[in-house]
Order: sequence, then structure tokens, then C-alpha cells
Amino acid sequence: MTAEAIVAGPRAGVAADGDRPLRIALLTYKGNPFCGGQGVYVRHLSRELARLGHRVEVIGAQPYPVLDAVDVLEGPTLTELPSLDLYRHPDPFRTPGRGEYRDWIDALEVSTMWTGGFPEPLTFSLRARRHLAARRGEFDVIHDNQTLGYGLLADLGAPLVTTIHHPITVDRQLELDAAQDWRRRASVRRWYGFTRMQKRVARRLPSVLTVSGSSKQEIVEHLGVRQDRVHVVHIGADTDLFSPDPAVAEIPGRIVTTSSADVPLKGLIHLVEALAKLRTENPQAHLVVVGRRAEDGPVAQAIERYGLQDAIEFVKGITDQELVDLVRGAQVACVPSLYEGFSLPAAEAMATGTPLVATTGGAIPEVAGTDGETCLAVEPGDAGALAAALGRLLGDPGLRARLGTAGRQRVLARFTWRQAAIGTAEHYRAAIAARAGLGAAAVGGGRR
Repeated sequence: MTAEAIVAGPRAGVAADGDRPLRIALLTYKGNPFCGGQGVYVRHLSRELARLGHRVEVIGAQPYPVLDAVDVLEGPTLTELPSLDLYRHPDPFRTPGRGEYRDWIDALEVSTMWTGGFPEPLTFSLRARRHLAARRGEFDVIHDNQTLGYGLLADLGAPLVTTIHHPITVDRQLELDAAQDWRRRASVRRWYGFTRMQKRVARRLPSVLTVSGSSKQEIVEHLGVRQDRVHVVHIGADTDLFSPDPAVAEIPGRIVTTSSADVPLKGLIHLVEALAKLRTENPQAHLVVVGRRAEDGPVAQAIERYGLQDAIEFVKGITDQELVDLVRGAQVACVPSLYEGFSLPAAEAMATGTPLVATTGGAIPEVAGTDGETCLAVEPGDAGALAAALGRLLGDPGLRARLGTAGRQRVLARFTWRQAAIGTAEHYRAAIAARAGLGAAAVGGGRR
């Protein structure tokens, strides 16, 4: 498509894929792009679907999605479907005032929280079902972003396509493995009680999208979804925003990572241990963590134990441009996760031309590529191997330049949001055609 066509948008009544534009409801029970990958997914996918000419309405709960304005006549719009926002900062696990309760779904949300469970996937799905029932016929397709709640098993008036980034049962098992006593294990089991619902719902879904081959296999094995119902559509980086800039100077010894401080899945504690080893040979080495600092827990204890308070900085609430410049200024980006369903931080770092050290957990190798060609790869949970790889890159400018250039080229070729939107729209049309075929068969059967 030419630059002029992008600015003008698709022709009236024609999407960029040559077919009629679709009316899409994109559901997300948590949508803020600063609180996890699901919010990033909604933000960028909705923008690129709109650029293809489709009408996208994002329906979400707190923290609400942040949507981008686009250079077409009708960009993505947001419809707020509020929860009671029980986990908001600075008062998480709050008890609402009497006047905040609106209906039985609110009561269910609070009672589940009080008993140690996580209610939002279920309660959002019930609110979404009610909302969509009142708007029957307004959408061609409904796209659920990993809610997997019972409410979405109803006839919603349009075919349902669901994205599962990875089974949350993986997170559950990793947290159980990290639990130090029976009380913590009981708490983890109760919190993740919603995964039983998600398993039951997933098995009944006609069309599931996921972001990697690794996630597809996990969905089949963990959730019991039939393999022929799961389709891989890779997501990507915003390669215009995340791009190299020679004017941004490298900061000697700087390593950058994106991580929730005490989520075992993200492997931050192993990176802290690796930094402690690395600094015995390279005192300049230091770490910037894009994420919230935990005041207590294994990561905070490790930082204190190794005396790394002045060598690790946590940053949060930064703008997109500040994040990009932070990654550009690092000599090395690191993804120390034990498991990832895709790893947007890996793709974004590679897109800036920053060389990457990453584990081989989950789908990370699908994104990061081959060890020694587009990244340096290490086994998950191995702090010694992580320290060695980081030290090798910090000490070799030629290797950093080669891996950085190759990483950028890999992302441009495979992992862009426009490619993700085109692939997703193809599955929308397939779901619409399948539903129409079932309807025609039912009519035909009634005439015999």
C-alpha cells in the first residue's frame, strides 16, 4: 500500500484485504498496556485493524485500554464496561462502599475476592454477555482477549474468536513450585481457581488464536482444546516506534529488562543473581528493570543479600518514547523468563537493534531466533549461564553490533502488528463463514 493510501485509508466499503470492512467487538477484562501483554495486544491490534479499514470497538474493564489515534476516517473506539476495580492502586483488595453495588454480579465479584479468589474473568464475561445481548446484530464478529468466562458461551449474536496468549495454568504451576509452605500453596490454588472455568470454556470454543507454536502446544496439552481449533497468528513490535537511533548513546554496562518484580514466571531473581556474579568481573554492570519494585519477597531479599541496591533501578509509569530510549541506551537487553507465550519485550528490544540475551523458556526461541545469530540463548533458571552470556556481550562491541542488526531484521521480516492484524482478520472471516455454513445447514435440515 502506498503512503498516500495509508493516509487516506481504504476505499469506502472496502477493507485493505479487498473484502468488506468488518464490525469487530474486541473484549478485554484488563486492557491497560502498562499492566501486561494483554493490554499491549489490544492497543496495537485494534489500531492496525482500523488501519485495514475495519470498525473496531474495544469493550473493556479497568484498568481501561489505551487506544491509539490512527490515520483513517474511523479509528478504534472504547466502550467502558466497569468492574468494581477491586485491585486498583493504592488500595488493592478494597471493600466497596454500599452505594457502589449495582447488581448480583458486583456481589459475586466481591465475595470471590473475600474468599481469596480472582473473580474478574468470570464477572467480566457475565457483564459482556449482558452488554452484547442488548446490542445484538451490531457486530460481525466478537473477539475475546483471554477472558474465557462462562458468560461468553452464550449465543452472543455473532461468531466468537478467542485469543489465548498462553494457558494461565502455566503461571499457576510455577507459583506453586515457588511456594515455600502449605499456606502459600493453598492461597495460590484458591487465587487461580478461575483456571478450572477457563479450561471448561476453552474446550467448547470453535476458534482459538494464539501467538506462538509453543503456546499452541500448551493450549492443547493443558486446556484440552482440539489441535485443529487452535491457530497461530504471531504478534509483533511497533517497528516504527521501536527502531534504532544512533543519536542515543549507549550507557556502559547497562542491562535492561521488563519484569514484574516477584512473579516467578519472569525469572527476575535469576537475573539479580546473574548480576551479582557479573559484577565481580565487570563493576560497571548495572540493571534497569521496567516494572514495579517489590518492597519484600524473594527479589527484594536477593537485592539486599548481594548488596545490589545501587546497581539495580526500577522504573515505571514512563512514556512510550522514554521506554524506547531506555532500551536504545542499554548495551544489552535481557529476557530471563522461565516461560513466555511470546515475549513482546524480546521483539521490541530486537526492533531497536539492542542485542538480546534470552532464555529458551516457552516461545522465546520462536521470537529471539538462533543462539549466536540473532541473540545469545541460555537455559531458564541458570544464573551462571545468564551471567556468562551478559558478560560476553558487554565485553564484545562487534558481537553486540552483529546481533543487534540481525535481531532488527528478524523482527521486520516476521513480527509486525500489521502482519498480525491481517492474519487475525483472515480468521474472523473464516469464523463468519463457518457460522453462516452452520446456519444454512440448519435451515436446509429443517426443509427436508
